[in-house]
Amino acid sequence: MAKQPALQIFTWQGKNRQGQNIDGELSAKNIMDARTQLRKKGVSVTKIKKYSKPLFGKGAAKIKAADICVVSRQIATMLSAGVTLIQTIDMIADGANNAAMRKMLIEIGNDVKAGTPLSESLRKHPDHFDELYCDLVETGEQSGSLETIYDRIATYKEKAEALKSKIKKAMFYPIAVIVVATIVTLILLIFVVPQFQEIFASFGAELPAFTLFVLGISQAIQNYGLYMAGALVAAAALFKRAHKKSKKLRDKVDKQILKIPVIGEILKKASIARFTRTLSTTFAAGVPLIGALESAAGAAGNAVFRDAILTIRKEVSGGMQMNTAMRDTGVFPDMVVQMVAIGEESGSVDDMLDKVATIYEREVDDLVDGLTALLEPMIMAVLGVVIGGLIIAMYLPIFQMGSVV
Repeated sequence: MAKQPALQIFTWQGKNRQGQNIDGELSAKNIMDARTQLRKKGVSVTKIKKYSKPLFGKGAAKIKAADICVVSRQIATMLSAGVTLIQTIDMIADGANNAAMRKMLIEIGNDVKAGTPLSESLRKHPDHFDELYCDLVETGEQSGSLETIYDRIATYKEKAEALKSKIKKAMFYPIAVIVVATIVTLILLIFVVPQFQEIFASFGAELPAFTLFVLGISQAIQNYGLYMAGALVAAAALFKRAHKKSKKLRDKVDKQILKIPVIGEILKKASIARFTRTLSTTFAAGVPLIGALESAAGAAGNAVFRDAILTIRKEVSGGMQMNTAMRDTGVFPDMVVQMVAIGEESGSVDDMLDKVATIYEREVDDLVDGLTALLEPMIMAVLGVVIGGLIIAMYLPIFQMGSVV
C-alpha cells in the first residue's frame, strides 16, 4: 500500500458565509488540500501559507495532556456507542480545532486504515501516549474489549488530570506569597526608600539602627541588584540543568520535598492516589500484577514511592503477598496496607485499590482547600509585616526628632 504523504500545518485567513473575518490553523497534505478543506467548510480564503515556527513569540498550539484526556473520553464514548474505530478517529480528527492534534489523529487514522494496530500507531507518538497508555490499549485489542478498556483509560486520565490540577493549585499559593512580597519589597526599596534617604541626609543626626539597616539593603539593591538577579537566574538555570541530568539529585529533591509542612503531606497523598489508581486500572484491565506494579512505579510521581513500588514488585515476583511487601517498605499508611490485604483475601484487589484512590484524591482536595484558606490570611500577614516594617524604619527617625523637640 502506498505510503501516505506527511501532513503539514497551514495558517489561514478568510471570510465565513456571513462575511465575517476569521482565521485559524489546519493540517493538510499540501496547500491545495488545505484550500479544499476550507472551501468545504464555507470559508472564502484570502490568505494561506505553510506554518513556520517564529524565532520569538508564541508558536502554534501544542497538544496538552488535557487534550489527550478529552480525546480518550471521546474515543471511549464513540466505541461504546458502536461506532467503528476508524470512523471514531476520523470524526474526532474532523472536529479537532487544534491543528497539531488533528494532524496526529489523521496520521494515527491512516496507520489503522493500513492495518497497523492502534497500540502500535500510538507508540509512534511517545510524547503524548506513554507506555502505560499503549499497554492498556494493546491489552484491549488482544482481549477484544477495546471499548471497555478505553472507558477505563478515559476515567484514569480524567482522575490524573484532576489530581494534577489540585497539586498545581496547592503549589500556586506559596509561590504567589513569595512573588507578591518580593515585588512589593523591591518597589519600596528601589523607589520609595531613596526618597527618605535624601530627607534623612539633611537631618544631620544619627539614625536608628533599624533605619540604617533598611537603607543599607536599599543601597545594596540599587548598586548590585542587577548582579544579584543575574546570579539568581544563573543559579536557577544551573540547578534546572543538573536536576534534569542527575537522577541522584532528582531523588534527593523528591525526598526533601516530602518533608515540607502541608505541601509534603499533599504530595505524599497524591503519590499514593496515583499509585493505587494506576494499579487499579491496569490490574482491572487484565495486565499481570508484576507489569502493573512497574507501570504504577512510573506513575507515582516521586522517587521515594517509585523506589518503594519497585521493591514491592521485586518481593511480589519472589512470591511474597503484596500487602506484606507494602508494609515492609514503611512508606504506605496502615489503612492502605489493610485495604490491599482485604482485597487479596477476597480476590477484589482492583476494587479495593479504586476505593483507596478515591479516598486519597478526596483528602488531597481537602488539604488543598485547607492550604488555600490558611494562606489567604498569611499573604496579608506577610505583606503587612514587610510593608509595615519598611514604613516604621522610614518614619522612626521622624518620630525620634518629634520626641526630642
